Amino acid sequence: MADRSLIFPAEEYRRRVDALQRRMARAGHAALLLTSAADIFYTTGFLTRFWESPARPWFVVVPAQGAPIAVIPGIGADLMGRTWINDIRTWDAPDPLDDGVSLLIGTLREVAGAGAVGTPMGLETHARAPFATMMALLEAFELCDATAIVHRVREVKSEAEITKIRAACAVADAAFADVPEIVRGERRLDQVFRRFQMALLDHGADWVSYVAGGAGQGGYGDVISPAADMPLRAGDILMLDTGAVKDGYFGDFDRNFAISAPSDAALRVHLALHHATDAALAQLRPGMLARDAHRIMARALEDLGERPCGGRLGHGLGVTLTEWPSFTPRDVTELRDGMVLTLEPSAHVYGDCILVHEENIVLRADGPELLSTRAPRDLPVIEI
Repeated sequence: MADRSLIFPAEEYRRRVDALQRRMARAGHAALLLTSAADIFYTTGFLTRFWESPARPWFVVVPAQGAPIAVIPGIGADLMGRTWINDIRTWDAPDPLDDGVSLLIGTLREVAGAGAVGTPMGLETHARAPFATMMALLEAFELCDATAIVHRVREVKSEAEITKIRAACAVADAAFADVPEIVRGERRLDQVFRRFQMALLDHGADWVSYVAGGAGQGGYGDVISPAADMPLRAGDILMLDTGAVKDGYFGDFDRNFAISAPSDAALRVHLALHHATDAALAQLRPGMLARDAHRIMARALEDLGERPCGGRLGHGLGVTLTEWPSFTPRDVTELRDGMVLTLEPSAHVYGDCILVHEENIVLRADGPELLSTRAPRDLPVIEI
């Protein structure tokens, strides 16, 4: 009888847990405590939107050897029971007197004894549990930072994961192809955003966790705002950026569209961003550092006389919309074969007006492989 499992065969999860346990052994950790939706999904296949409710904490304990233990609210027992996890310990939650704390401490004592318990503490991590719970754990155990353990394992994707991310990108590709028709039918930015999300769902997204963008004359001022109730006008540049989810994995890239009459500056900067992306596609190789990716794209823009925006020019991608590393001048994370990354150069058009371009890739031994369909070299124009 085949192992029960969700999303992937059980062997995929065993491979991940084995990789975590090898790194735990080198760090001297007797157990690894995971509390975030992404880490719990990554190790178990437990996929749910119930994380939107902050009422209950959830825990997975990875012992030094053997399969993880789920310590979860009773409401999740049925779904967790459909994953490859066999040891599922529950409590009636929410419990204002003891919301899983004693059950978790007992499990960790059983698994770790007096040994060190690792849990992610660094950048791009969080403890999804009440602070009082974490204080109780600090009193009971030696808690150690396991950020690097989790990062180094999660950042290199299996071929099964890459297939999922490619499928999420294909959903976004199809929805972006609908944008000219959507714009001509709607004309208002907030309505375009709504219709774009509908298109993502129609093309197969399980849900749309993230849609952002902007529109303005010659460019836009930021890339994270909700859509305003404003008409699209000739000369506007419309940007849509999406994080559509398929089987728990994200695609994350944007596309720019000119409304009727793009300015020469917008055309020039869009072309420069395309050139910067080409430079990264041509030069990135395993063994480089994250800061090398930033250097390649920033220098390509500067060589054309453009001014790169501050902040990062790309990032990791997978079971969360953004993962480590970040392409900044200070990130020295080594780029490795199998990493899924975004290339996201951005540049000023004038003043605080910018353009951003983004593609999704997997880094192979001989260089990047595109997962998103390459954007056109010239800025697309939508006539209205």
